[in-house]
Amino acid sequence: MRYLVYILKRVVSLIPVLLGISFIVFFLIRLIPGDPAATLLGVHATPEAVKELRDQMGLEKPLLSQYLTFLGHLLQGNLGFSYVYNSSVLGLIGTSLPVTIWLLVSGTFFTLLIAVPLAVLAAARRNGVADNIIRAVPVVGLGLPAFLLGIVLILVFGLKLGWFPVGGYGDSLGEHLRGIVLPGITVALTLAPIVIRSLRASMIEVLSSDYIVTAHSKGISTARVVLGHALRNAAVSSVTVLGVNIAYLTGSTLVVERVFSLPGIGQQMINSIFGRDFPTVQGITLVFAIMVVVVNLLTDVAHSALDPRVQLT
Repeated sequence: MRYLVYILKRVVSLIPVLLGISFIVFFLIRLIPGDPAATLLGVHATPEAVKELRDQMGLEKPLLSQYLTFLGHLLQGNLGFSYVYNSSVLGLIGTSLPVTIWLLVSGTFFTLLIAVPLAVLAAARRNGVADNIIRAVPVVGLGLPAFLLGIVLILVFGLKLGWFPVGGYGDSLGEHLRGIVLPGITVALTLAPIVIRSLRASMIEVLSSDYIVTAHSKGISTARVVLGHALRNAAVSSVTVLGVNIAYLTGSTLVVERVFSLPGIGQQMINSIFGRDFPTVQGITLVFAIMVVVVNLLTDVAHSALDPRVQLT
């Protein structure tokens, strides 16, 4: 019940945040040089045709009037209409959002797959050869930009070995799963080093605790002590680190989507900016904001579930 009450409070607190974001985005995007109507009609359009389309798009009205109209539609669940794609913004987002969510889920999965075993091994072999290698090698991934890591993965596993497609998302579930592997690993390689360092530090602290020493003295195996007792307690702080960085990556997935030609909302955002598609950019920005809040909410809930001492307020 406390989780439900907490979630409802966070949903209510999201309303003024979204209003503030909508206000900022609405006016900032109009600072981008170029006329959406002229861009849509092309260089050979007559001034009369441009003016007529501006009237249809409501661009001739004062900015405040345009914002109030946008806000009224937003409160009705209408994100506007894209003249560039001749479709509702909600429909465009509904088509591309699942791809971005798949990318985030895939990136999180591969991050945990890489980070947890390495962090546990490094903590269990503190200051040993394995620990030094695990601490040194991931720093390389942390220092390289995501687009460069993605290109390297494409060259090696896509073009040279032919294990995975070099771009696109496919049409079937099998093609979706194969197409999301390399983008997910790209995200994981930028995120795993942070999680490894956090989880390793927490594991070392927990392994030196009195209750761990007591568990060893009772004859409990090292594997059971590390995996059954230490890992859960050490994971509490690392969950927060993971959640914060996933929230950060939510808005930066557009780079990975661009490299792998994924039809997600990040890719849609870039195309819409170039096309001066104001309604679509506004709608996608609001969706990104909601996704960040949702990730932070899930992080807080997971933190509370792992550590009952944490009170959700």
